[in-house]
Amino acid sequence: MKALLYKQLRLVCHPMTPVFCLFGIMVIIPNYPYTVIFFYVTLGLFFSFLNMREQKDLYYTALLPVPKRDAVKAGCLFTVLIELASLVLLAPCCLLAARLQPGKDNLVGLDPNLALLAAGFLLYALFNAVFLPSFYKNGYKVGVAFVKATIPMALLMLVMEALPHIPGLTWLDDMDAATQLRLLPVLIGGILIYTGCTLLTFRAAARAYEKVDM
Repeated sequence: MKALLYKQLRLVCHPMTPVFCLFGIMVIIPNYPYTVIFFYVTLGLFFSFLNMREQKDLYYTALLPVPKRDAVKAGCLFTVLIELASLVLLAPCCLLAARLQPGKDNLVGLDPNLALLAAGFLLYALFNAVFLPSFYKNGYKVGVAFVKATIPMALLMLVMEALPHIPGLTWLDDMDAATQLRLLPVLIGGILIYTGCTLLTFRAAARAYEKVDM
C-alpha cells in the first residue's frame, strides 16, 4: 500500500492539486464565501483523477500483482491525504486572519473559525461519497463523477454559508475563545462523520471497481 500511495503522489498527482491546498490563505479576503476554498481542493482532486485516466494508471495498476481493492484504497488514501493537508494548512490561515482583522465579521457567511473547519470535513465527506464510487464504477468518466459530486456539494455550501444568518445561529460566526469551545463538539462531530463516510465510501468504491472488466 505504501508503494501504491507513493505512485499516486509521484505519477498521478497533478501539479495544481497541492497548490489548491494553499488556497486556505483566502480567508484573509474580507466578505468572501470561504467554503469556496474546499471546492478548489476538490477541483485539484478532479485534475489528479483526470491525470490518472489520461496516463492509464488504472490499467497499469491492473497489471501489478495487487488486488483491485488495493488500487481503490490507494486512490481513497490519496484523496484523504490531500483533503486533510488542505485543512491542516487552513487552520493557521484562520489564526492569521483573526490576528490581521480582529473582530471581523464575514457578511457573506462563515467566518474563519472552527465552524469553517467542521464545514470542510462535511463538504469533503459528501464530495467523496459521490465522486469516488461514481469514478470507480467504470474508471474513466471523471467529468461525470465530478459534476455529480459538485452539485450536492454546492448546495451544501449554500446552506452552510446561510446558517450564520439564521436567528439563533449567529454565534457560528463569532471568533472569541468561548465560542470556539462551544464549536469544538461541532468540529469533532464533523471529523467523526468524515471518518465514517470515508470508510463507507471506500467500501462502495471497491465493490463498484471489482465489477469493472479491465
